Amino acid sequence: MKNCLTASRSLVFRGRILFTMNRNMIERQLHPLSTNTSTVDLRSDTVTTPTQEMYDAMISSPVGDDVFKEDPTVTKLQEKCAKLFGKDAALFVPSGTMGNLISVMAHCQSRLLEAIVGSQSHILLYEVGGLAHFGGVQLRSVHNKADGTFDLDEASGIIRNKDDIHQPSTALICLENTHNKCGGKVLPISFLEQVQEFAKKHDLKCHMDGARLLNAAIYMDRDPADILQYVDSVSLCFSKGLSCPVGSIIAGTHDFISRARWLRKALGGGMRQIGVLAGPAIVGLDTIYPKLYLDHQRTKQIATAIHENSCEVVEVDLDGIHTNILMVHMTKSNFDAAMFCNRLAKVTDEERQILEEDICILGLPFSNKTARLVLHHNIDQNKVDKTIKKLKYVLKEMADKNNL
Repeated sequence: MKNCLTASRSLVFRGRILFTMNRNMIERQLHPLSTNTSTVDLRSDTVTTPTQEMYDAMISSPVGDDVFKEDPTVTKLQEKCAKLFGKDAALFVPSGTMGNLISVMAHCQSRLLEAIVGSQSHILLYEVGGLAHFGGVQLRSVHNKADGTFDLDEASGIIRNKDDIHQPSTALICLENTHNKCGGKVLPISFLEQVQEFAKKHDLKCHMDGARLLNAAIYMDRDPADILQYVDSVSLCFSKGLSCPVGSIIAGTHDFISRARWLRKALGGGMRQIGVLAGPAIVGLDTIYPKLYLDHQRTKQIATAIHENSCEVVEVDLDGIHTNILMVHMTKSNFDAAMFCNRLAKVTDEERQILEEDICILGLPFSNKTARLVLHHNIDQNKVDKTIKKLKYVLKEMADKNNL
């Protein structure tokens, strides 16, 4: 145990040095403007960095071989999450993508099976087709509405006939909550109830991609277990809004987790002394989760400022801001999302003189006409104020170019 702790401390120390070096190098590449540039990174909540308590947990958490189920910190995390989610058991995995892959494969235990997903779901769009490649599971999509839900009548229409040898068999339906592509929307409980009834009627299992589930719980002022009672399994990401460096968790029945552990090993996700990663996850649940409401409030602040200063060149769905994700839609044909994000990341001489400081905002072009801004733990009120200051200037500049 002593050797494990010594090795862990050495690994964390080297990692912190490399992290600092790499971060400084990236920042110089992103904005070689001025040593006094204030950078506000709103590309994603995946850019969050560990808190000091998390670093301390990396060093001090007891460790063991988790493949042998001997890491006490991982066991503590898994038990904590199972209780929080109202599920029998949970399993720590390296990433959210692997968590979703394992979960779907655990439910679809043979070939020739199909899962129903939303047309804008992360599982369909951003997980490299892993379910088809590695799991042998075909995905079939139904149209996502703007609020992240979909029409269950449409879903009913694509349920396969199990007696038709020409077709795969429908085995699973997947939800996403909060819904990333739909702007961080929280799925209504009424919809979850309907999906549960739908799944029972058609003999389907239901998995929830809950990468940002705790944002949904905060928004609804409900315990996560209240939300998850309607699904058979869930995945949650620690390295997004919870500010952890690595890791996700999946949860479900004992049988589901038993099979998931087997699949995790097959996919190369069996890890050893990972208390150094589970420790920060516990800290995230205890200290960051209760503060997620601040991310939501600050997202609304920025959205309100854009709405009030849009100058007819962009628009936001102010009433549709649920959590920490803000979609900014370009309304003029001569501006696209990439241009908007590039402009936010630059500082002109005229701007420097007027604002009296260099402010670099990093956003993400999410489509040709939509830019995404994501708030997170590393964005405090001072950075929100700077973001609003920069946005007002850029929006006015865009309006002047359009003679608005």
